[in-house]
Amino acid sequence: MPLSRIQATRMTNNLAAILFFSTIIAISSAQTSTPIDRIGVNYGKLGSNLPTPFHSIELIKSMKASMVKLYDADPETLKLLVGTDLHVSIMVRNEDIVALAANETLANQWVHENVFAYYPTTMIRYIMVGNEVYSNHNIEQWDSLVLVMQHIRNTLHAHDIHNIKVGTPLAMDILGSTFPPSNGTFRIDTLTTIVPLLQFLNRTGSYFFLDVYPYFPWSSNPDTIDLNFTLFKGNITYVDPTSNLTYTNLLDQMLDSVYFAMSKLGFSNIPIFIAETGWPNQGDLDQPGANEYNAATYNRNLIKKIVADPPIGTPARPGTILPTFLFSLFNENLKDGPKTERYWGLLKPDGTPVYPIDLTGNQTVFGPLKEPTNNHGYKGKLWCVVDKLANTTQLGPALRNTCSLLNGTCESALGPGKHCYEPVSVVWHASYAFNAYWAKFRNCGEPCYFGGLASLTTRNPSLGSSGVKIRIID
Repeated sequence: MPLSRIQATRMTNNLAAILFFSTIIAISSAQTSTPIDRIGVNYGKLGSNLPTPFHSIELIKSMKASMVKLYDADPETLKLLVGTDLHVSIMVRNEDIVALAANETLANQWVHENVFAYYPTTMIRYIMVGNEVYSNHNIEQWDSLVLVMQHIRNTLHAHDIHNIKVGTPLAMDILGSTFPPSNGTFRIDTLTTIVPLLQFLNRTGSYFFLDVYPYFPWSSNPDTIDLNFTLFKGNITYVDPTSNLTYTNLLDQMLDSVYFAMSKLGFSNIPIFIAETGWPNQGDLDQPGANEYNAATYNRNLIKKIVADPPIGTPARPGTILPTFLFSLFNENLKDGPKTERYWGLLKPDGTPVYPIDLTGNQTVFGPLKEPTNNHGYKGKLWCVVDKLANTTQLGPALRNTCSLLNGTCESALGPGKHCYEPVSVVWHASYAFNAYWAKFRNCGEPCYFGGLASLTTRNPSLGSSGVKIRIID
C-alpha cells in the first residue's frame, strides 16, 4: 500500500530519531557488544503514538540489545526480525492457555504458525506461556499452564529443535513471604500447581522467568527502605539473620527470596531469568521516586551488575548469570492504572531516549541529569479532577458510569438544587464524581485515571480562579 503523506512524514521523523538515538547513546565502534543473552528489552505496543514495528526493531538494534521479548507472536514483527542477531521471546496469550491445554493438536498448530513459520531465520529462543498467570487467580489457567508448556515442548522436540526454552513469567506475588530472603516461600494456594511447574523447569533445563520490580516495595515503604539501597548506590548493607548472607541492594534480596522458596520445595538448581525489571520515569503526585534520575540510575547500575565479567549473581547464588529483559522499550500511553504504568520506557514514543543509557555496559559515565524533586512523594492534600487534555465527548458516559458505582452520592450532590449542582458543567460534575470515587477507593489501589480522563491536582477545585471557595470537594 502506498505511503500517505502522514506516514511518510512519520517515517522520516522515525529515521531521524534512530540517528539521534545512535548519537546520544555514544557507543564507539571499538567497543564490544553485550555478552549474548545478558540484556534485552521488552517490546510492548500499548501506545497510540508508537513507531511502526519496522522502526522499533531498528531502534532495538541501534541500542545494541541482545534480546527482545514480545507479548504475543505478531507475524509482522517476527518477519522483521528475520536475519537479525536478536534472540527473540514470544508469548502465548493468557486467554489461549486453557484451549491449548485441552487440545494438543491445537497447541501443535500454534507452534507451527508462530514458531516454525519464522524459525530459524528469526532466532526464537524463548516461548513464554502466559504472562503473570498466578496474579489473575484464574484457577483454570493455573491448572492448564504446565500442560500447554509440555505440549509445546513435545512439538519442538518432534522437529528436533532443542535450543528454545519454554517457561512462564511470574510476578513477585507468587510468594507468600519475601523477607528476610531466607524466609522466601510460595503462596499456599499455588503449591498444587507450582510444584509441577518447577518439576517441568528443572527437567527441561529451563528458567524461572521472574518479573521483579524493586520500585514497588520501596515506593510502598520509602521511609523504611533506603532509596540508595534500591538503586544499587551507597554502602548500605543488610545481613539476613538466618542465612547470614549480606545484601547490598534490594533486587538481590527479592531474587534470593525466590531462590530460597524454590529450594524449600526441593528445587535448588533452577536458574532465574529476569523477564521484567525497570523503574518508572514519571508518576502521579502520590507516587514517590518516579522520575528520570532514578530510572536512569537504576537501569544503568542494573546493567553494570548483569554484564559484569565474571558474573556477580546474588548472595545465595554467587557467580550465576542473570539474563534480563528491561521493561520497557517505550513509554506506552494506552496502559491503564496509575501514571507510572505508562512511563517505564527507555524511549519516548518518537524514538528518542528518555535518558542516555548503554545496554552493553561499556559506557559508565554520562552527563548530569536533573535532580529529582519527588523522592519523598507529595504529602499535602490531592484531588482527582478532569484532566486538562481530556476528550470532553467521553466525559458524559464516564460520569454516568462512575456515578452508578457511588450508591447515590452523585444524586445527593449533583442533582438540580443540590449543593454541588452548579456550575452546570459536565467537566465540573465529572470532577466531583471522579474525586468522590477516587477518595473512596484510593486505599484499595484505585488510581486517578478513569481511562485517561482524570489526573491529580494539588489545587482544590472547589476554589474559583480568585481563590474564593465556591463548592466543596473533600
